[in-house]
Amino acid sequence: MVNLLLKFVSIARVAGLRVSTAEVLDCLNQLKLVDMLDEPQFAAVLRANFAKSRREQFHFDRLYDLFFHELRQESNIAHADPLADQIQSTLQALIPEPNGNDTSQAVLDFLGGDPQSFLERLQPGLFEGDGKGGGMGSNLGPMVQRLELMLQINAVADALAQFLIDQRDRMHWETRRDLKELFDARLDSARRLLTRQSRPFDDDSRTITSYQQHLDRLGEIHFASLTKKEVEGMREVIEQLVRKLKDNVGRRYAVKNRGSLDVKKTLRRAAGYQGIPLELFFRNRPPRKTKIVTLCDVSGSVWSAARFMLNMLYSLQECFTQVRSFVFVAGLEEVSKIFEDCEINQAIEKVLRDVNIEYNAATDYGLTLRQFKKRYMDILNKKTTLIIIGDGRSNYGNPEDQILDEMRQRSRRVIWLNPETQYFWYTGDSEMRTYQACCDEVRPCQNLNQLLDFIKSLVL
Repeated sequence: MVNLLLKFVSIARVAGLRVSTAEVLDCLNQLKLVDMLDEPQFAAVLRANFAKSRREQFHFDRLYDLFFHELRQESNIAHADPLADQIQSTLQALIPEPNGNDTSQAVLDFLGGDPQSFLERLQPGLFEGDGKGGGMGSNLGPMVQRLELMLQINAVADALAQFLIDQRDRMHWETRRDLKELFDARLDSARRLLTRQSRPFDDDSRTITSYQQHLDRLGEIHFASLTKKEVEGMREVIEQLVRKLKDNVGRRYAVKNRGSLDVKKTLRRAAGYQGIPLELFFRNRPPRKTKIVTLCDVSGSVWSAARFMLNMLYSLQECFTQVRSFVFVAGLEEVSKIFEDCEINQAIEKVLRDVNIEYNAATDYGLTLRQFKKRYMDILNKKTTLIIIGDGRSNYGNPEDQILDEMRQRSRRVIWLNPETQYFWYTGDSEMRTYQACCDEVRPCQNLNQLLDFIKSLVL
């Protein structure tokens, strides 16, 4: 933590904040008194020590967000550690000639996670009064500086795209995908930092993030990149959302005795009164509950989405006739009893600990479908909604799509939720193109907002 804080201090000094050694020591001592895993507390301690005015608070917030969030995009990638060497080798291949453009090198350093030289070139455009000269056109220098940076950012982006295309036969597709996601995120950060023109006393510098904005931000984070703290916050959010959905469903059942207007019966009775509807008739048929069967891939990052899906389904199980759940990797096991007997979070831990599944095996969708057909096919009927959560990557095994098609014919509908980025659904060993033809609906499911949209459509 000390090295990380010292690196942030050096970046802050380059960006123009005045931070003394005594303030750094005070900050380190105060951090011992708070929970450093609680980001609001951690950020408040740093802001109290390093920002001495409203103007500096504005710049501090921008630097904090850049250093601790935007330049740490590798946390969104499942294989970040082994990717580090690929990042460095890719940037090394793009380093300009010894007498080349220093601005291009600054952009490459930014992509590598070191924003210091980039901020040195950006500083005249970040702060008022840094430009030299006065009168009309005094800000021409910073404007030219920003233009040069933008041109170099675009040039590096083109070079990176071409490099990844050239490496198609030498680099695994998953590595190229992860590199593209990381570099795109950091290029967006550089452009956003360069083009943002807000001044220290604009309204947006004084806005306070509301709880709803916090929920929206949490809902957009990829399941696989949630920290332990964010997972705890996600559970609280899910509890609140579940209560709201139960209230909505409860209101629908509360009016079932009155029901909706039966237009045909009302008009037939009105014939005896010369067409005047003196008597109104209502349908008192309650909304139909459905039966849910889920097949959840628990390998790798897919499990991150599956556990939240199971959490919401079992929290809302009174809204369904029945919920039966199965987990699989290279084989299938039913876990319905575990979720019925245990509290939801305990059930999830027990699934990972006690279920007889080889979690490190290669995923085999074909074997899973064959086992389901042999042991559980009779549980599917026209009242059943079958939900499959997985990325469809069968490691080049037999996809057994004819079995999935048979399952669809037996069920009311089949819905596939894929937590993988949609751009990569049809690449490598993915069988999504084959499975999609056997499903009634295929949806992306990478974050809480997408999962909630699906649950609402399922329940309401």
